[in-house]
Amino acid sequence: MPPHPESWLRVTEAGLFCEPGGFYIDPTRAVPRAVITHGHSDHARPGHMSVLGTPETLAIMRLRMGEERAGLTQQPLAYHSPLDINGVRVTLVPAGHVLGSAQVVMDWQGSRAVVSGDYKRSPDPTCPPFEPVTCDVFVTEATFALPVFTHPKPADEIAKLLRSASLFPERTHVIGAYSLGKAQRMIALLRQSGWDRPVHLHGAHVAMCALYEELGVKLGPLLPATVKDKAALVGAMVLAPPSAIADRWARRLNDPIPCMASGWMRIRARARQGGVELPLVISDHADWPELLRTAREVQAPEIWITHGREDALIHALSGMGIRGRALHLVGLEEGEE
Repeated sequence: MPPHPESWLRVTEAGLFCEPGGFYIDPTRAVPRAVITHGHSDHARPGHMSVLGTPETLAIMRLRMGEERAGLTQQPLAYHSPLDINGVRVTLVPAGHVLGSAQVVMDWQGSRAVVSGDYKRSPDPTCPPFEPVTCDVFVTEATFALPVFTHPKPADEIAKLLRSASLFPERTHVIGAYSLGKAQRMIALLRQSGWDRPVHLHGAHVAMCALYEELGVKLGPLLPATVKDKAALVGAMVLAPPSAIADRWARRLNDPIPCMASGWMRIRARARQGGVELPLVISDHADWPELLRTAREVQAPEIWITHGREDALIHALSGMGIRGRALHLVGLEEGEE
Protein backbone atom coordinates (compact mmCIF):
# COMPACT_ATOMS: atom_id res chain seq x y z
CA MET A 1 0.00 0.00 0.00
CA PRO A 2 1.40 3.47 -0.89
CA PRO A 3 2.40 5.59 2.11
CA HIS A 4 -0.06 8.29 3.18
CA PRO A 5 1.33 11.78 2.43
CA GLU A 6 1.20 12.65 6.14
CA SER A 7 4.07 10.19 6.61
CA TRP A 8 6.36 12.12 4.27
CA LEU A 9 4.98 15.69 4.09
CA ARG A 10 4.94 17.50 7.41
CA VAL A 11 4.68 20.92 9.01
CA THR A 12 7.84 22.34 10.60
CA GLU A 13 8.75 25.70 12.10
CA ALA A 14 10.09 26.71 8.68
CA GLY A 15 6.97 25.55 6.83
CA LEU A 16 5.89 22.52 4.84
CA PHE A 17 8.71 19.97 4.47
CA CYS A 18 8.94 17.04 2.05
CA GLU A 19 11.03 14.61 4.08
CA PRO A 20 12.24 12.15 1.41
CA GLY A 21 12.93 14.99 -1.03
CA GLY A 22 14.74 17.10 1.55
CA PHE A 23 13.06 20.35 0.46
CA TYR A 24 10.64 22.90 1.86
CA ILE A 25 7.74 24.47 -0.03
CA ASP A 26 7.43 28.25 0.42
CA PRO A 27 9.43 28.19 3.67
CA THR A 28 9.03 31.16 5.99
CA ARG A 29 12.73 31.30 6.91
CA ALA A 30 16.01 30.62 5.12
CA VAL A 31 16.51 26.89 4.42
CA PRO A 32 19.01 24.73 2.49
CA ARG A 33 16.55 23.83 -0.29
CA ALA A 34 13.28 25.58 -1.18
CA VAL A 35 10.62 25.07 -3.83
CA ILE A 36 8.78 28.36 -4.37
CA THR A 37 5.23 28.49 -5.74
CA HIS A 38 5.25 32.17 -6.76
CA GLY A 39 6.97 35.48 -6.19
CA HIS A 40 4.77 37.20 -3.58
CA SER A 41 6.70 38.08 -0.45
CA ASP A 42 4.76 35.83 1.94
CA HIS A 43 5.75 32.80 -0.18
CA ALA A 44 9.14 33.81 -1.63
CA ARG A 45 11.56 34.71 1.17
CA PRO A 46 15.21 35.72 0.81
CA GLY A 47 18.30 33.83 1.90
CA HIS A 48 17.73 30.21 0.82
CA MET A 49 20.76 28.18 -0.27
CA SER A 50 19.02 26.56 -3.24
CA VAL A 51 15.76 27.67 -4.87
CA LEU A 52 13.64 25.83 -7.42
CA GLY A 53 10.74 27.50 -9.21
CA THR A 54 9.44 28.39 -12.63
CA PRO A 55 11.75 30.61 -14.71
CA GLU A 56 9.28 33.47 -14.30
CA THR A 57 9.14 33.12 -10.51
CA LEU A 58 12.93 33.10 -10.28
CA ALA A 59 13.13 36.23 -12.45
CA ILE A 60 10.58 37.95 -10.20
CA MET A 61 12.55 36.96 -7.09
CA ARG A 62 15.76 38.38 -8.58
CA LEU A 63 14.01 41.65 -9.38
CA ARG A 64 12.44 41.99 -5.94
CA MET A 65 15.32 40.74 -3.76
CA GLY A 66 18.47 41.09 -5.81
CA GLU A 67 20.55 38.30 -7.33
CA GLU A 68 22.29 37.16 -4.14
CA ARG A 69 19.26 37.17 -1.83
CA ALA A 70 17.06 35.23 -4.27
CA GLY A 71 18.97 32.00 -3.60
CA LEU A 72 22.66 31.16 -3.77
CA THR A 73 21.78 28.70 -6.53
CA GLN A 74 18.62 28.85 -8.62
CA GLN A 75 17.14 25.97 -10.57
CA PRO A 76 14.45 26.88 -13.11
CA LEU A 77 11.83 24.22 -13.80
CA ALA A 78 9.31 24.72 -16.58
CA TYR A 79 5.69 23.66 -16.26
CA HIS A 80 5.00 19.94 -16.87
CA SER A 81 8.70 19.01 -16.71
CA PRO A 82 9.08 16.32 -14.01
CA LEU A 83 12.25 16.38 -11.92
CA ASP A 84 13.50 13.65 -9.59
CA ILE A 85 14.64 15.00 -6.20
CA ASN A 86 15.94 12.18 -4.00
CA GLY A 87 13.32 9.82 -5.37
CA VAL A 88 10.43 12.31 -5.22
CA ARG A 89 9.03 13.20 -8.64
CA VAL A 90 8.36 16.95 -8.60
CA THR A 91 6.27 18.61 -11.31
CA LEU A 92 5.16 22.24 -11.48
CA VAL A 93 1.75 22.96 -13.02
CA PRO A 94 0.03 26.35 -13.45
CA ALA A 95 -1.81 27.84 -10.47
CA GLY A 96 -3.34 30.83 -12.28
CA HIS A 97 -2.43 33.25 -9.46
CA VAL A 98 0.24 35.48 -11.05
CA LEU A 99 2.85 35.09 -13.78
CA GLY A 100 4.99 32.04 -13.01
CA SER A 101 2.77 30.77 -10.19
CA ALA A 102 2.79 27.00 -9.83
CA GLN A 103 1.30 24.14 -7.91
CA VAL A 104 3.87 21.66 -6.63
CA VAL A 105 2.94 18.08 -7.55
CA MET A 106 4.91 15.47 -5.58
CA ASP A 107 4.82 11.75 -6.36
CA TRP A 108 6.55 9.32 -4.01
CA GLN A 109 6.17 5.55 -3.85
CA GLY A 110 2.73 5.60 -5.46
CA SER A 111 1.42 8.45 -3.29
CA ARG A 112 0.69 11.95 -4.59
CA ALA A 113 0.35 15.28 -2.80
CA VAL A 114 -0.29 18.62 -4.51
CA VAL A 115 0.50 21.97 -2.87
CA SER A 116 -1.51 24.68 -4.60
CA GLY A 117 0.22 27.80 -3.31
CA ASP A 118 -2.14 30.72 -3.95
CA TYR A 119 -4.47 30.23 -6.90
CA LYS A 120 -7.56 31.46 -8.69
CA ARG A 121 -9.92 29.98 -11.28
CA SER A 122 -11.10 33.12 -13.09
CA PRO A 123 -9.44 34.00 -16.43
CA ASP A 124 -6.30 36.13 -16.36
CA PRO A 125 -4.67 37.31 -19.62
CA THR A 126 -1.28 37.59 -17.89
CA CYS A 127 -0.73 33.99 -16.74
CA PRO A 128 -1.70 30.39 -17.63
CA PRO A 129 -4.90 29.13 -15.96
CA PHE A 130 -5.06 26.79 -12.96
CA GLU A 131 -4.91 23.10 -13.86
CA PRO A 132 -6.56 20.64 -11.43
CA VAL A 133 -4.43 17.55 -10.70
CA THR A 134 -5.99 14.49 -9.07
CA CYS A 135 -4.16 13.48 -5.91
CA ASP A 136 -4.32 11.77 -2.51
CA VAL A 137 -3.87 14.99 -0.54
CA PHE A 138 -4.50 18.51 -1.84
CA VAL A 139 -2.93 21.36 0.14
CA THR A 140 -4.94 24.52 -0.47
CA GLU A 141 -5.12 28.15 0.57
CA ALA A 142 -8.40 29.49 2.01
CA THR A 143 -8.07 33.28 1.79
CA PHE A 144 -11.72 33.74 0.79
CA ALA A 145 -13.21 30.59 2.32
CA LEU A 146 -16.53 32.07 3.42
CA PRO A 147 -19.80 31.86 1.43
CA VAL A 148 -20.04 35.68 1.33
CA PHE A 149 -17.03 35.74 -0.99
CA THR A 150 -18.41 35.10 -4.46
CA HIS A 151 -16.40 37.26 -6.83
CA PRO A 152 -18.16 38.95 -9.77
CA LYS A 153 -16.84 38.59 -13.30
CA PRO A 154 -13.72 40.75 -13.74
CA ALA A 155 -15.11 42.16 -17.00
CA ASP A 156 -18.14 43.49 -15.10
CA GLU A 157 -15.90 45.29 -12.61
CA ILE A 158 -13.82 46.78 -15.43
CA ALA A 159 -17.07 47.94 -17.07
CA LYS A 160 -17.90 49.70 -13.79
CA LEU A 161 -14.51 51.45 -13.92
CA LEU A 162 -14.98 52.52 -17.54
CA ARG A 163 -18.50 53.83 -16.79
CA SER A 164 -17.04 55.98 -14.04
CA ALA A 165 -14.37 57.27 -16.44
CA SER A 166 -17.05 58.28 -18.94
CA LEU A 167 -19.17 59.94 -16.23
CA PHE A 168 -16.20 61.90 -14.83
CA PRO A 169 -13.92 62.56 -17.84
CA GLU A 170 -12.14 65.41 -16.07
CA ARG A 171 -11.06 63.32 -13.07
CA THR A 172 -8.14 60.92 -12.64
CA HIS A 173 -8.94 57.35 -11.59
CA VAL A 174 -6.20 56.15 -9.21
CA ILE A 175 -6.43 52.36 -8.88
CA GLY A 176 -4.80 50.62 -5.94
CA ALA A 177 -3.25 47.36 -7.10
CA TYR A 178 -0.26 45.36 -5.86
CA SER A 179 2.83 45.58 -8.03
CA LEU A 180 3.11 41.85 -8.78
CA GLY A 181 0.17 40.33 -10.60
CA LYS A 182 -2.75 42.61 -9.85
CA ALA A 183 -1.34 45.71 -11.56
CA GLN A 184 -0.51 43.82 -14.76
CA ARG A 185 -3.85 42.00 -14.73
CA MET A 186 -5.70 45.31 -14.40
CA ILE A 187 -3.83 46.69 -17.40
CA ALA A 188 -4.59 43.57 -19.46
CA LEU A 189 -8.28 43.64 -18.48
CA LEU A 190 -8.49 47.30 -19.46
CA ARG A 191 -6.95 46.45 -22.84
CA GLN A 192 -9.44 43.61 -23.34
CA SER A 193 -12.25 46.07 -22.63
CA GLY A 194 -11.04 48.47 -25.31
CA TRP A 195 -8.97 50.98 -23.32
CA ASP A 196 -6.17 51.77 -25.77
CA ARG A 197 -4.91 54.98 -24.17
CA PRO A 198 -1.71 54.91 -22.11
CA VAL A 199 -2.01 53.57 -18.57
CA HIS A 200 0.00 55.67 -16.13
CA LEU A 201 2.15 53.98 -13.50
CA HIS A 202 3.29 54.98 -10.04
CA GLY A 203 7.05 54.52 -9.79
CA ALA A 204 6.63 51.40 -7.63
CA HIS A 205 4.98 49.58 -10.56
CA VAL A 206 7.38 50.43 -13.37
CA ALA A 207 10.03 47.72 -12.90
CA MET A 208 7.58 44.82 -12.51
CA CYS A 209 5.57 45.87 -15.55
CA ALA A 210 8.81 46.05 -17.54
CA LEU A 211 9.72 42.52 -16.39
CA TYR A 212 6.30 41.21 -17.44
CA GLU A 213 6.89 42.70 -20.88
CA GLU A 214 10.35 41.08 -21.02
CA LEU A 215 8.71 37.76 -20.18
CA GLY A 216 6.26 38.09 -23.06
CA VAL A 217 3.18 39.70 -21.47
CA LYS A 218 2.14 42.62 -23.67
CA LEU A 219 0.68 45.52 -21.70
CA GLY A 220 0.37 48.24 -24.34
CA PRO A 221 1.43 51.88 -23.90
CA LEU A 222 2.55 52.74 -20.37
CA LEU A 223 3.66 56.12 -19.03
CA PRO A 224 4.91 57.35 -15.66
CA ALA A 225 2.34 59.08 -13.47
CA THR A 226 4.02 62.37 -12.62
CA VAL A 227 2.20 64.88 -10.44
CA LYS A 228 4.12 67.69 -12.18
CA ASP A 229 2.09 67.11 -15.35
CA LYS A 230 -1.44 67.06 -13.95
CA ALA A 231 -2.98 68.13 -17.24
CA ALA A 232 -1.77 64.92 -18.93
CA LEU A 233 -3.60 62.90 -16.28
CA VAL A 234 -7.04 64.40 -16.87
CA GLY A 235 -9.30 61.43 -17.53
CA ALA A 236 -6.39 59.03 -17.12
CA MET A 237 -6.11 55.61 -15.50
CA VAL A 238 -3.31 55.55 -12.92
CA LEU A 239 -2.10 52.39 -11.19
CA ALA A 240 -0.48 52.75 -7.79
CA PRO A 241 0.25 50.67 -4.68
CA PRO A 242 -2.78 50.43 -2.36
CA SER A 243 -0.96 52.52 0.23
CA ALA A 244 -0.58 55.40 -2.24
CA ILE A 245 -4.17 55.93 -3.38
CA ALA A 246 -5.12 58.08 -0.38
CA ASP A 247 -1.79 59.72 0.47
CA ARG A 248 -0.36 63.11 -0.48
CA TRP A 249 0.97 61.80 -3.81
CA ALA A 250 -2.53 60.87 -5.01
CA ARG A 251 -4.14 64.04 -3.69
CA ARG A 252 -1.81 66.09 -5.90
CA LEU A 253 -3.30 64.46 -9.01
CA ASN A 254 -6.19 65.91 -11.00
CA ASP A 255 -9.28 65.57 -8.73
CA PRO A 256 -8.55 61.87 -8.14
CA ILE A 257 -11.12 59.10 -7.69
CA PRO A 258 -9.53 56.54 -5.35
CA CYS A 259 -10.24 52.99 -6.58
CA MET A 260 -9.10 49.65 -5.20
CA ALA A 261 -8.91 46.28 -6.99
CA SER A 262 -9.18 43.50 -4.41
CA GLY A 263 -11.37 40.62 -3.35
CA TRP A 264 -11.63 42.37 0.02
CA MET A 265 -13.68 45.14 -1.62
CA ARG A 266 -16.63 42.78 -1.21
CA ILE A 267 -16.57 44.07 2.40
CA ARG A 268 -17.77 47.67 2.14
CA ALA A 269 -16.33 48.59 5.53
CA ARG A 270 -12.84 47.87 4.18
CA ALA A 271 -13.45 50.22 1.27
CA ARG A 272 -14.68 52.99 3.56
CA GLN A 273 -11.76 52.56 5.96
CA GLY A 274 -9.31 52.88 3.08
CA GLY A 275 -10.97 55.96 1.63
CA VAL A 276 -11.92 54.03 -1.51
CA GLU A 277 -14.53 55.80 -3.63
CA LEU A 278 -14.83 53.08 -6.29
CA PRO A 279 -14.29 49.52 -4.99
CA LEU A 280 -13.50 46.92 -7.67
CA VAL A 281 -13.97 43.30 -6.59
CA ILE A 282 -11.16 41.77 -8.65
CA SER A 283 -9.23 39.04 -6.87
CA ASP A 284 -6.23 36.85 -7.60
CA HIS A 285 -7.46 34.24 -5.09
CA ALA A 286 -10.15 31.58 -5.44
CA ASP A 287 -13.54 32.55 -4.06
CA TRP A 288 -15.86 30.24 -2.10
CA PRO A 289 -17.47 28.50 -5.13
CA GLU A 290 -14.04 28.09 -6.77
CA LEU A 291 -12.56 26.51 -3.64
CA LEU A 292 -15.38 23.94 -3.56
CA ARG A 293 -15.19 23.35 -7.31
CA THR A 294 -11.46 22.73 -7.02
CA ALA A 295 -11.99 20.30 -4.14
CA ARG A 296 -14.33 18.27 -6.35
CA GLU A 297 -12.05 18.35 -9.37
CA VAL A 298 -8.84 17.21 -7.66
CA GLN A 299 -10.75 14.23 -6.17
CA ALA A 300 -8.57 14.13 -3.06
CA PRO A 301 -10.09 12.28 -0.09
CA GLU A 302 -8.16 14.64 2.18
CA ILE A 303 -7.55 18.39 1.89
CA TRP A 304 -5.09 20.32 4.05
CA ILE A 305 -5.50 24.07 4.48
CA THR A 306 -2.40 26.23 4.82
CA HIS A 307 -3.92 29.58 5.83
CA GLY A 308 -7.14 31.54 5.69
CA ARG A 309 -10.69 30.78 6.87
CA GLU A 310 -10.21 27.11 7.69
CA ASP A 311 -13.29 26.35 9.81
CA ALA A 312 -15.95 27.13 7.21
CA LEU A 313 -14.07 25.24 4.51
CA ILE A 314 -13.49 22.18 6.70
CA HIS A 315 -17.22 22.11 7.51
CA ALA A 316 -18.17 22.36 3.82
CA LEU A 317 -15.65 19.67 2.85
CA SER A 318 -17.06 17.27 5.45
CA GLY A 319 -20.44 17.59 3.75
CA MET A 320 -18.73 16.49 0.51
CA GLY A 321 -17.21 13.44 2.18
CA ILE A 322 -13.73 15.01 2.27
CA ARG A 323 -11.60 15.16 5.38
CA GLY A 324 -10.30 18.69 5.99
CA ARG A 325 -7.31 19.55 8.14
CA ALA A 326 -5.96 22.97 9.16
CA LEU A 327 -2.17 23.22 9.04
CA HIS A 328 -1.96 26.68 10.68
CA LEU A 329 1.21 27.57 8.79
CA VAL A 330 2.78 30.62 10.40
CA GLY A 331 3.92 33.43 8.12
CA LEU A 332 1.40 33.00 5.30
CA GLU A 333 -0.83 36.05 5.30
CA GLU A 334 -3.74 37.35 3.26
CA GLY A 335 -1.15 37.86 0.57
CA GLU A 336 -0.76 40.67 -1.92
CA GLU A 337 -4.45 40.89 -2.63
